Amino acid sequence: MESFLKQKRRDFLKFLVTGTTSVILGGCASVGPDFKTPKSSKIPKKWRDKRYKKDPHLANWWHIYKDKNLNRLVQLAYRQNLDLQSAGLRILQARAALGISEGMAFPQLQQVSGSVTLNDSNKGQRRNISTMGFDLGWELDLWGKYARGTESASANLMASIASYNDILIRIISETARNYIAYRTAQERIAYAKRNIAIQEYVVKVTKIQFNSGNVSELDMRQALTQLHSTKGALYSIKLSQIKARNALATLLGLRADEVQKYLPGSYHDTLNSYIVKKKGMIQLKENNSNIFRYSIIPTAHFEPHCKIDAELITRRPDVRFAEYQAHARSAQIGMAEADLYPSFTLLGSIGYINPDPIFVSSKISVVAGPSFSWNILQYGRIKNNIRLKDAQFEESLVKYNKAVLSAVNDIYFALDNYRYTLKQLKESEAAVKSSVRSFNISIRQYNDGLVGYQRLLSSIESLTRYQDQYARLRGELATQVALLYKALGGGWEIAQGKSYLSKETINNLKARGYWSKILAKERAVIPKGWSR
Repeated sequence: MESFLKQKRRDFLKFLVTGTTSVILGGCASVGPDFKTPKSSKIPKKWRDKRYKKDPHLANWWHIYKDKNLNRLVQLAYRQNLDLQSAGLRILQARAALGISEGMAFPQLQQVSGSVTLNDSNKGQRRNISTMGFDLGWELDLWGKYARGTESASANLMASIASYNDILIRIISETARNYIAYRTAQERIAYAKRNIAIQEYVVKVTKIQFNSGNVSELDMRQALTQLHSTKGALYSIKLSQIKARNALATLLGLRADEVQKYLPGSYHDTLNSYIVKKKGMIQLKENNSNIFRYSIIPTAHFEPHCKIDAELITRRPDVRFAEYQAHARSAQIGMAEADLYPSFTLLGSIGYINPDPIFVSSKISVVAGPSFSWNILQYGRIKNNIRLKDAQFEESLVKYNKAVLSAVNDIYFALDNYRYTLKQLKESEAAVKSSVRSFNISIRQYNDGLVGYQRLLSSIESLTRYQDQYARLRGELATQVALLYKALGGGWEIAQGKSYLSKETINNLKARGYWSKILAKERAVIPKGWSR
């Protein structure tokens, strides 16, 4: 009977070994859903036309301003921005996490142990016992639990790259926007100084008229009030210029006092090219086109898109980030579902015992065989964990659709803003021309005593307001171009094939060791063709 039971045990062990070996050789099936790229209904049908001709400026859109200073600032922001450097380190973390997941496909337990024990009895007998052992445990991935884990980690890695690219787009856009704001403030300051010069002349004339008894003190006080108001507004514009400069400093990873050297140039304006004196009376050049022809504000040579390719939506890094997050959540369902099934493990152990000094009694033991475990009474916990992962995956699909919808609305908003700002700028140009003409007429009539000072004051206020508005609209139009290209998802291409870590970071990591393979040139870069 005893020999029969031993034979049955041997047959059972043979069955387990044969079965698990067959699974290893034949591969395993991953449970859980296979992820498919979501198809969003939020993309307008008219944007799904594949015949759309791609914008050649999309990858380096800031070059359309033809401003060397802006080009330089973008490159500096790409190399030095601290938020981007943090995003690069998150890619490195995700790559290390992927390495951990990939390692689970191999024996999970590989452990060497050893000990030396000294026994000294009260009879003066001494005995040393040394042991050495090697343990191996390999849970076979029959249901694809570890494969799904690697799939999830891989998707998280791609999501971290998408996040890096999304941050890069925002940094480039903000760099352009703040540079435009800085130049716009410079131009507004030039206009304010022009109008201060005009108002100082009017105050001088009004004082002469007051001293001659031709006008009341009220006229003189109103002229002074207007002059001081314009001077006060000048300081407000200078503060906006400082604000834009400081924002650029943060984007470039510099102190505020370090960024000025990257902002050379100013608005070189001569009052003589704008103001003339005729018979002792000030006049503005009505036919002078300097105000419309020359500007320090970057001007984009740009035609707004009438048709948008749907691919521009799905390749946006924030949309790709949402897609990869959904992929990672999908794989986690399979990881949770694998717990419903039994797990099979191959175990092995080799031991060596040497009781000194009797060497002949040394022992070597070898233990090997399969084992299995099955959580048969925990289905409620396991199934609820599957439900949790499934609900999280469904939420990620909702977030994906929200990202697509936000992208579509961003483009609509940017296109509308550009078109209407352009129309507004044309009307503002006409208003400036009219205000110049109005000032010339009113100053002549006031000088001749045909109109009161209130009429002249009104023309001065209009001139000051419309010129400042014109400068702001020029800056706004240039900004809308940057926002449109941001909405289209342009700019991240400059990082492809380049390292996502700074040289300083790489040197710091290498100095601490463990990074030689991961920091190899071919692995520490943003992959080319990332967007499919």
